[in-house]
Amino acid sequence: MEDLLFLTHRIPYPPNKGDKIRSFNLLKQLVKDYRVHLGTFIDDPVDWQYVAELDRLCEQTCYVGLNPLAAKLRSTRGFLTGEALTLPYYRNARMQKWVDGTLHEHSINRVLIFSSAMCQYLLHDSASHTRRVVDFVDIDSDKWKQYSESLKWPMSWVYKRESKTLLEFERRVARQFDASIFVSQAESAMFKKLAPESAARVGYIENGVDADYFSQSQNLQNPYAPEEKVLVFTGAMDYWANADAVVWFAQAVFPDILKQVPEARFYIVGGRPGEAVKKLDAEAGVHVTGSVKEIRPYLAYAQAAVAPLRIARGVQNKVLEAMAMEKPVLATSAALDGIVDCAALETLRADDPGVMASKAVELLTTDIGEALGKAGRTCITAHYDWARNLNRIEQLLENTDGTGPGMKNI
Repeated sequence: MEDLLFLTHRIPYPPNKGDKIRSFNLLKQLVKDYRVHLGTFIDDPVDWQYVAELDRLCEQTCYVGLNPLAAKLRSTRGFLTGEALTLPYYRNARMQKWVDGTLHEHSINRVLIFSSAMCQYLLHDSASHTRRVVDFVDIDSDKWKQYSESLKWPMSWVYKRESKTLLEFERRVARQFDASIFVSQAESAMFKKLAPESAARVGYIENGVDADYFSQSQNLQNPYAPEEKVLVFTGAMDYWANADAVVWFAQAVFPDILKQVPEARFYIVGGRPGEAVKKLDAEAGVHVTGSVKEIRPYLAYAQAAVAPLRIARGVQNKVLEAMAMEKPVLATSAALDGIVDCAALETLRADDPGVMASKAVELLTTDIGEALGKAGRTCITAHYDWARNLNRIEQLLENTDGTGPGMKNI
């Protein structure tokens, strides 16, 4: 086995939120073929308990604690340097020293970086001999653009600036690195338009779902009262886009549903909800669970999952997991962006509050959801298998994809 450096902006364990699900599955794939040297940040004190799990998988590890408040203050240096605020947020002298030392001591020739912010550690000349592949996952710069359009000045200006400066950095990375991948064909195509000079080295590798784990065949206990007809949202509630989504649904959509279906309930399942989300628990028919040990029972016994995101990039794992559990998914266009064509999803696409409420009532009062749920799982097993999708990573790292220094459209 040869040595490989793997950098991630957040500890890739436990796989309990979108980016950690993808980064952990990447790590599992990498350790099959390489001695992996993992460098990562830990921004949640709770996650320190999991380092032993990763130590067992990796040849060497470097964990750096990241205090979000201190990092935010540090990021303001970007206003002085003219760079994206994301970069000083994740800049750390100890991490840079470890990366440089690891490259030299282990003669590493292959590097995989997860998320654009970590690329700053491999842009210097001493790393130019390595084959560098970056998994951007999403176009982060476009997320900031979307955020700017929903906020008032001065934050709208700050976010617009971040979008512009981060895109400049993303383009620089794509020019210097050997290959850049995204989570979907749509995301890849969009970046090619934004960075046409690097289009030949841009592709995509789709996410996956453990279809055995997320399955109705599991023996799970019902967390709901027998009379409840449940619409459920699952996701990390400290993520702004998720919080915005559930607040909008609870206030603009669910009251209309409740009027027509008194037994309807909206469950918000996810850790670290902020005050705006916690307050929703006082609304009629709305329940905020906070962190739960296991999300599968909440999916298994719900009538439908909802994904009412108004701001999103890439592929939403929450949608894929609900589909794997044979649940119909009522979702906005933003939440479905990047997911392969699936008639079961198109049937329940809605962006207007009234249309979404109408579709939800139909799901709660008819048996239409059963057939849509089965069709969704069929889509998952056909397109979203982790092992099949991630087998392509080695092709990129070894430059065996048949396109020289570039990469094919996977």
